[in-house]
Amino acid sequence: MAASDRVVLGPLVGSIDQGTSSTRFLVFNAKTAELLSHHQVEIKQKFPKEGWVEQDPKEILQSVYECVEKTCEKLNQLNIDITNIKAVGVSNQRETTVVWDKTTGEPLYDAIVWLDLRTQPTVERLLKIIPGQNKSFLKTKTGLPLSTYFSAVKLRWLLDNVEEIRQAVHDGRAMFGTIDSWLIWSLTGGKNGGVHCTDVTNASRTMLFNIHSLEWDPELCHFFDVPMEILPKVRSSSEIYGLMKSGALTGVPISGCLGDQSAALVGQMCFKDGQAKNTYGTGCFLLCNTGQKPVLSEHGLLTTVAYKLGRDKPVSYALEGSVAIAGAVVRWLRDNLGIVKSSSEVEKLASEVGTSYGCYFVPAFSGLYAPYWEPTARGIICGLTQFTNKNHIAFAALEAVCFQTREILDAMNKDCGIPLSELQVDGGMTNNKILMQLQADILCIPVVKPSMPETTALGAAMAAGAAEGVGVWSLNPEDLTAVTWERFEPQINPEESEYRYARWKKAVMKSMGWEISEPQANGIDK
Repeated sequence: MAASDRVVLGPLVGSIDQGTSSTRFLVFNAKTAELLSHHQVEIKQKFPKEGWVEQDPKEILQSVYECVEKTCEKLNQLNIDITNIKAVGVSNQRETTVVWDKTTGEPLYDAIVWLDLRTQPTVERLLKIIPGQNKSFLKTKTGLPLSTYFSAVKLRWLLDNVEEIRQAVHDGRAMFGTIDSWLIWSLTGGKNGGVHCTDVTNASRTMLFNIHSLEWDPELCHFFDVPMEILPKVRSSSEIYGLMKSGALTGVPISGCLGDQSAALVGQMCFKDGQAKNTYGTGCFLLCNTGQKPVLSEHGLLTTVAYKLGRDKPVSYALEGSVAIAGAVVRWLRDNLGIVKSSSEVEKLASEVGTSYGCYFVPAFSGLYAPYWEPTARGIICGLTQFTNKNHIAFAALEAVCFQTREILDAMNKDCGIPLSELQVDGGMTNNKILMQLQADILCIPVVKPSMPETTALGAAMAAGAAEGVGVWSLNPEDLTAVTWERFEPQINPEESEYRYARWKKAVMKSMGWEISEPQANGIDK
């Protein structure tokens, strides 16, 4: 095709969005933030034992290559010149832990996913050496409670239980990283000179990182007995880490890296103190920008690094309410119960009844995260009668996502002192209009959704495009493109909303204290 037939758009930026349930590659116009093309591949989750969640790091990497190539093919079909892609950003599921061999480039074990519960005995063992068994003991340095959720305990489990990893550490061959590190190392050459790095947002989810000094903390590493030489170098969220070494984008710099929830905060343009967003993905994550000072929560929220958009730029912090199961409950209805064939069917089922008819579903599949941090909880469906059918259960599943958001929003309002007057939302589930209306009804405030909901990918693209040495995306407030929104106003009276929320809390209490720490033999060898 003659070059003159090509569509001229100016600089473009690619974004790798590696989530828990899928991988995507998206390409944006750096001047208008318009999404030009994308490709998505679903990722397999393995559940080898009860409470265990694993993924294959090679499958994840392969899915990235596939998404990049397919998106570039689609751009070529649209007559868009892929040589205009000036940078690539990475956004990723956080905490998920990979250890690999730097001499072969091969993972030494499957990735242990953030939702995984196998480390509960590890957590309990560590708690025993803490004064008063206080799970907030490390919070002043890390912003996090001791929980199965974070990378350090997953890494500790791997070092304790996988001989190949112990041997590789002993031989000096082992590298640890969260998914961003595994991808950047592999994409920038792997065993042939790959760059072993992470950014401050991902590092802040490991429990090995001091969120004040912005460095790996020797005392934390000593507490978890983690050798510091296997850790990646910590960089800002926006700088050139290295160049793509293969495929259609060979030679393009990788220059943005943000954990998915930080990326969504950037993509929603929440750059001011007090701005917040809620992302509905596998889990649900409400983040509020607290500016350049870390705020420690009194109500079960996490303190985390929001972003650091350049080597010489200041760091911003956020308060975060993390809910483990949101979109995952829909996948569970599809894959485990089989009451829907596709995720979009849940909305149809729920709309046919318009109520859960007194049925409440607490999807505590991985215990309860914020604001409870209760690992003994398990999922329950209660309030069932002979009248209850699959439609009511589908409705209750959607309500569960909204009630969990209400709990973390309440905690956020208490910690910040200034209640949010509306909630900015994004993520795959926000396409479900029933869910968005339910959310407004249960929160009693408007819910506002950007017309382009791919804010996680957008945030990583913005960080990549704005990096020093790339400079194709301006983050100056006056240069940021105006966003069009869809608004959902509350439509039920607050009394009804409060009544339903009180019943939800009753159900949550009934889900707790279910699992004793050492699961008994039920045909599964733990």
